[in-house]
Amino acid sequence: MTTARIVLLPGDGIGPEIVSVGQSVLEVVAQRFDHEFSFETGIIGGCAIDQSGTPLPEETLAACCSSDAILLGAVGGPKWDDPSAATRPEQGLLTLRKELGLFANLRPISAHPQLVDASPLKREIIEGVDILFVRELTGGIYFGESGRRESSGGEAAFSEMVYQQDEIERVVRLAAEAARGRSGKLTSVDKANVLEVSRLWRQVAERVVREEYADLEYDVVLVDAMAMHLISRPTDFDVVVTGNMFGDILTDEGSMLPGSLGLLPSASLGESGPGLYEPIHGSAPDIAGQGIANPLATVLAAAMLLRHSLGLETEAVAVEAAVAGVLDAGHRTADIAAGGPAIGTAEMGQLVLDALAG
Repeated sequence: MTTARIVLLPGDGIGPEIVSVGQSVLEVVAQRFDHEFSFETGIIGGCAIDQSGTPLPEETLAACCSSDAILLGAVGGPKWDDPSAATRPEQGLLTLRKELGLFANLRPISAHPQLVDASPLKREIIEGVDILFVRELTGGIYFGESGRRESSGGEAAFSEMVYQQDEIERVVRLAAEAARGRSGKLTSVDKANVLEVSRLWRQVAERVVREEYADLEYDVVLVDAMAMHLISRPTDFDVVVTGNMFGDILTDEGSMLPGSLGLLPSASLGESGPGLYEPIHGSAPDIAGQGIANPLATVLAAAMLLRHSLGLETEAVAVEAAVAGVLDAGHRTADIAAGGPAIGTAEMGQLVLDALAG
């Protein structure tokens, strides 16, 4: 029996609706496989600003630090979108990643055979897509010095992209280990033809692979070329490692390969401590409270939680098989229904629970 303490961070928009389904899935897993999971709920993002004045209250951070894993919904929304605001919902998530040392974001992007025709791309391009993006998460331009200053042309703004050697080494090693467990192919993405930061990234990445992972098939692609290749030949890639900003943009582009953000989970991992698991989509405030959001990305995030933080591979596979079974049966939420019959959040969640319970 595994005993685990899991913190739930529903957040904003559709977050509470989808995290509720994720919790139910974990509860059924605990019952079916004789584990004991306890849950604690915290606030983060816009709702936390409204309630406490900060996007990441000390109580939430403390609960996360003492947990075994964290399941997050989404943060943000139009209510808090003022670019001049001193405090924004996203700051809570960035701070949480930094405080927990979550330096690597894993985003698997695969085309479900049942949903190939939901993709905006041709079937022959999409079939067989199975990419694992490993995005560095606590360095780069999002955490460099930034500010505003007066210049000869008026007010100027700056944001610095900074990477240290050890930050690059650890994320490349994590990606290389993942590649060894898959097809043995690793791609590093940078902008070394222009950016000095990327020149260091390329130098360090190549050294790590050459000295420690010579068995891998390794290549390097410039970020602008990668943006094109993701659309024209996505099946050529297996594990892709890149920096924070490039990874943010490329994984959002890649998320449209399967046809919907509502199908894709992610895991943010550190060298120790709890991992953070979440769907890659946003808070979708336009449909919040309507009961129509797709909960499957959150369900699959729960499967990643079981696998990476709790070491429960059999249980993770069972959750993923339940999702596949529901899709095989033809059940669809509106985002993947292609204009056909659609079911809501609760019904889709219940179908997964029924399949999981056996």
